[in-house]
Amino acid sequence: MAKVKYYYDSENLAYRKIKTKKRHKFAYLVLFLVASSLFGFLCFVALLNTPYFDTPKDRLLMRQIENLKLNYEVLNKRIEELTIVTSTIEDRDNNLYRTYFNISPIPTEERKSGFSDPNRYAELQGYDNTKLVLNTTKKVDILSNELVIQSKSLDAILKLAKEKNKLLSAIPAIQPVRNENLKRMASGFGYRTDPFTKARKMHEGMDFTAQTGTPIYATGDGVVAQADANASGYGNHVVIRHGYGYETLYAHMSKYNCRPGQRIKRGDVIGFVGSTGRSEAPHLHYEVHKDSKVVNPLNFYYGNISAVEYVAISKIANQENQSLD
Repeated sequence: MAKVKYYYDSENLAYRKIKTKKRHKFAYLVLFLVASSLFGFLCFVALLNTPYFDTPKDRLLMRQIENLKLNYEVLNKRIEELTIVTSTIEDRDNNLYRTYFNISPIPTEERKSGFSDPNRYAELQGYDNTKLVLNTTKKVDILSNELVIQSKSLDAILKLAKEKNKLLSAIPAIQPVRNENLKRMASGFGYRTDPFTKARKMHEGMDFTAQTGTPIYATGDGVVAQADANASGYGNHVVIRHGYGYETLYAHMSKYNCRPGQRIKRGDVIGFVGSTGRSEAPHLHYEVHKDSKVVNPLNFYYGNISAVEYVAISKIANQENQSLD
């Protein structure tokens, strides 16, 4: 039985029973139910977030996730080790193998490039460990790309190694006019005074002064690409394609001793000194091209001159005098 509560009526000097109104009873009941429900909900949420109530499946998944994180860390360390080894191979490739065979080094940007497709890694986004997985995947992609590029580079070098004798025979390695036939080295590679306009301009070859009819020699093995007077200013000239990116030009000839399509060996007489075309006096204008770029012919006279002769020619060739064409 519920306890009866009383209060003291001071006016009538008597105790009276306390009567609770029905609406108050209902309000207390509602408040009690709301408080009980809220307390029960908070307890339920707390229980869900405690490990004591994980299911065996949840615990198994957590162990698998931790194990995967550990495996990714080990994989990243292995990738770093492989990257160091790959960098060493790339350094030898650029600075030893490709230098030896006179091939341009592969730029670092090309070797280390990733993939530009923004959707390539879309399926890896939105997970708790996205950053870890994404970084590792990108590292693997870059390393794979480096290995593909390096493999192709070594294939090219292996091919060149097998063709080494052909390469060495193709490189322009001698003077096109013998020293005993030279009057003088008239002009070298670089900016020189034009004999006709007197303006300073780039002279893309070397001029060898000699008597008309002096033999001109092919400086490397190759195939005659041109033997005509169709190029402006060169007069009678010959172009030889040696392969491996090398090409040589011999201009102002008095006459030819070869024809287009003919195979030439180093030392073959391909024509004779003259003064045809845009020329001030009998001489040979000689150019060397590598990968479609003009280079200094002075760097290639190691096949038939001594060190003393090279120094002498170098001093004359580097003087900024007037060219003959």
